[in-house]
Amino acid sequence: MGLTYKDAGVNIDAGNTLIEKIKSAVKSTHREGVISDLGGFGGLFELANKNYQEPVLVSGTDGVGTKLKLAHQLNQHSTIGIDLVAMCVNDVIVQGAEPLFFLDYFATGKLEVEVSAEVIAGIAKGCKLAGAALIGGETAEMPGMYADGEYDLAGFCVAVAEKSRLITGQTIQADDVVIGLHSSGVHSNGFSLVNKIIEISKADLGQTFNGTTLGETLLTPTKIYVKPVLDMIEQSEIHGLCHVTGGGITENLPRILPDHLGAEIDLNSWQRLPIFDWIQTQGDITNEEMLRVFNSGIGMIVVVAPKQQDTIINIAKEHQIDSNVIGVIKPSSDQAQVRYI
Repeated sequence: MGLTYKDAGVNIDAGNTLIEKIKSAVKSTHREGVISDLGGFGGLFELANKNYQEPVLVSGTDGVGTKLKLAHQLNQHSTIGIDLVAMCVNDVIVQGAEPLFFLDYFATGKLEVEVSAEVIAGIAKGCKLAGAALIGGETAEMPGMYADGEYDLAGFCVAVAEKSRLITGQTIQADDVVIGLHSSGVHSNGFSLVNKIIEISKADLGQTFNGTTLGETLLTPTKIYVKPVLDMIEQSEIHGLCHVTGGGITENLPRILPDHLGAEIDLNSWQRLPIFDWIQTQGDITNEEMLRVFNSGIGMIVVVAPKQQDTIINIAKEHQIDSNVIGVIKPSSDQAQVRYI
């Protein structure tokens, strides 16, 4: 008998089993506009019912980075899909765009159906938290490309905004307040450094840490800010939004600031999560490097006029998100647009 695809390491039957396993999770994310089912060559979504006069599509793609290495190490796969969705939807929401649908790409050397289903269930949960439909994806089994038990993830999100209501940061003015929406932890950036610290310090990921374990604390999924931010957009006039990802506040906030403006950030205005203290101590990392690599406890920034700050903070509270004013916008001729005080 001749060779089969299975002999080469690709199990088509396992792929079909996975599709059946994830159908209910995928269906649970469907929202108005979805007009296709899982299994087609492309996912279909109609905009006609959105009532936009000048709809602008906003797209984003991202991955989870080397946080995946920690998930593999701990054999914990239930939340990494939330991270994947969060990294994409939190990017598009800063343009003032509502996420519509999401697709994922899951690649592995050998398809382990239970693990894959767990990951995709997490993606579905993230989509529900963001109000986006999971309308398709790709599962790639590629023997020899990945170590045993390892996989990689990428995500793709499409959102929509009214052209006249796009948020670009160009309306930011001097004396606007900078409000920080607190993060749930390290989120999904800086894990190459985190993994290096774990390796060098020989840290016990099972040790008790802040009411749970160190490993579980590090795997805490990225907070999804979509629903509170959509409420903020609806109820206030937002001048700028910034997703604090790789590069921290230092590198990300200048991306939305007009050239003639800068931000003064008061580092004492919020309490940093204990996990960042652990990272800094174990790695002997400078304050400057911490602020350039990690979110340091602030996952999303909202820039508004001072009269709007109470509205923003109250909406965040309604969504069980801690927030506070962390700085102010000032005129600046300095090339470094973020100054810490």
